[in-house]
Amino acid sequence: MTRKEYNEAVELYADNLFRFVVKHTQNRMLSEDIIQDTFSKVWEKHESIDASKAKSYLFTTAYHQLVDTLKKEKRTSSYDGQDVKQDEQLSHLFDVQKTLQEAVNRLPEIQKTVILLRDYEGYNYNEIADITSLNESQVKVYIFRARQTLKNYLKSTELVA
Repeated sequence: MTRKEYNEAVELYADNLFRFVVKHTQNRMLSEDIIQDTFSKVWEKHESIDASKAKSYLFTTAYHQLVDTLKKEKRTSSYDGQDVKQDEQLSHLFDVQKTLQEAVNRLPEIQKTVILLRDYEGYNYNEIADITSLNESQVKVYIFRARQTLKNYLKSTELVA
């Protein structure tokens, strides 16, 4: 990948990567650090990366950086993502998006990751398998289980009839 192709990839995918990471961490500053580390690692290897696979490589790198960072955060301190949470003054109002985000946040990390990649970022099963180092069958199972959990959570909060 050339310098120009790298810069184009950064321009094209930075927002998607940030959205993916911040949905996991619920912490804007931590997410910015993870994305910065991701771009640094990709730049270090830019000459060996095929430009046509830049998006997949970026998401794979971001995912691994996210997992490493979350493991380190759990060991060193208990962090809370208060800076990204929605305005609590409006908590008395019915907010489907907030409830859905709460449901997604309750999922185990791997289920949360595959749901975000599939339903928020639009990756297919094979691409998700490559990013997460799972096989395609495992990805399908995790997505099914996550959707079942989300459905049950939404039913329990009486959002779904």
